[in-house]
Amino acid sequence: MMKIALGNDHAAYQLKEQVKAHVEALGYETHDFGTFDEASVDYPDYAFFVGKAVVEGECERGILLCGTGIGIGIAANKIPGIRAALCHDLFSAECSRKHNNANILTMGARVIDPDLALKIVDIWLNTEFEGGRHQRRLDKISNIEDTMAVERAGQLAKIVKEQNK
Repeated sequence: MMKIALGNDHAAYQLKEQVKAHVEALGYETHDFGTFDEASVDYPDYAFFVGKAVVEGECERGILLCGTGIGIGIAANKIPGIRAALCHDLFSAECSRKHNNANILTMGARVIDPDLALKIVDIWLNTEFEGGRHQRRLDKISNIEDTMAVERAGQLAKIVKEQNK
């Protein structure tokens, strides 16, 4: 059974609760990383918790929610191996899985109606990655991540070397 990581900020607490109940009713297991009320929080924290769980294999996919879905998605996409997709329509949800193998869905609680959000979740969870030419493109994205990691490591090595002169 697929395990879905969930995370949200204060603006999306109510929507997260609806999404969680819906996902569990569909038979999926969930790991709710919070937040667990509407007290103000910083969305990057929850993006990190969910992204880490997905990358490390604790959960197969994740759903992140904030006011717009934008900030939490930007934060999640800083984690190598995460492909978070902002989806506010059914077509984008389907393509994010078919073409981009998105492993995290982001949505904005202040942007879309909860009924549409649940339909997006259904499509996103039930759409498989097509592979083929799309895999080649994802491999190129992975190469970008790897290249940047090597460049950052080189920059850090130079800094350390300069500091130890």
